Amino acid sequence: MSQKALGPAWGSFIRNALLVAVLAGMIYAAFNLRLPPLDELQQRIEDYGWAGWMVFIALYAVVAMTPIPVTVMAVSGGLIFGTLEGSLLSVIGVLIGCFAAYHLARLLGTQAVRKLLGSHGEKVESHLHDAGFEAVFALRLTPGVPYWPVNYGSGAFGVSQRDFVVASMISTVPGQVSLVALGAFIADRTIVNGVVIGVTWAVVITMTIWAYRSWRGSSNHRLPGAESTAD
Repeated sequence: MSQKALGPAWGSFIRNALLVAVLAGMIYAAFNLRLPPLDELQQRIEDYGWAGWMVFIALYAVVAMTPIPVTVMAVSGGLIFGTLEGSLLSVIGVLIGCFAAYHLARLLGTQAVRKLLGSHGEKVESHLHDAGFEAVFALRLTPGVPYWPVNYGSGAFGVSQRDFVVASMISTVPGQVSLVALGAFIADRTIVNGVVIGVTWAVVITMTIWAYRSWRGSSNHRLPGAESTAD
């Protein structure tokens, strides 16, 4: 058998093996892993002492790569570290997870990611196929849309690395800060934390409206649940 025949065969084998490993990890995480209650998670991370921030970032990155909602991690960041430090660590953690999933999807390939996304696959592909900044930005801000399908779909369906990185960085920050501030407010009900919650949610709403209008105006794609106005 020639080297040319062996190369693609080994590449396909590696991608399929990686897909099986990722799927197994996703299924295990979905059915077996549950983040502990906020107070318990807070205690566990605080038990690591000075290394707690590294553990928090690593755990957040892993969560962002799975179907597990990231909300608990962000709120925990506020409870444990306060608004400023918690926001910084949460943004770093979630972005690391997003970028890792994006590049993993590029390694797996389009067909494998379709299988990985399962029932989300068709809808995610319709929104992200050869899309750009506006699509990622809008989906990141759309209520009810999880992070993980956007991460994997962007890597598999043609979103450039530049568009994905810039859109993720800009759209992720206000939402993360608002959730972290909520955790900080639970721990310490100060006016400052309350103001941060109000301001960041106002920013999120404004950015969502802008993203929605921008995406609809620049392409034929529609946000999930959006009704056509052409009828």
